[in-house]
Amino acid sequence: MDLLYFAWVRERVGIGQERLDPPAEIHTVADLITWLSRRSPGHAEAFREPDRLRAALDQKFVPLDAPLANVREVALFPPVTGG
Repeated sequence: MDLLYFAWVRERVGIGQERLDPPAEIHTVADLITWLSRRSPGHAEAFREPDRLRAALDQKFVPLDAPLANVREVALFPPVTGG
């Protein structure tokens, strides 16, 4: 699974993307975020407040309870603001 990080998520994680194979017990985006938060101090900081995150699965916006079945790409980013 390809993971893409944007904006302050990328800054805190320290990389813009990585390829990982989450364990079988990871079923939703929220599960993935919890699992990712244990990978490094940067991941922990980026995913400390999951309610502040948005996600896209294979380039489609989804809620954090969306299932990950057969997903190739997960993008995680903060809410976009206009101006």
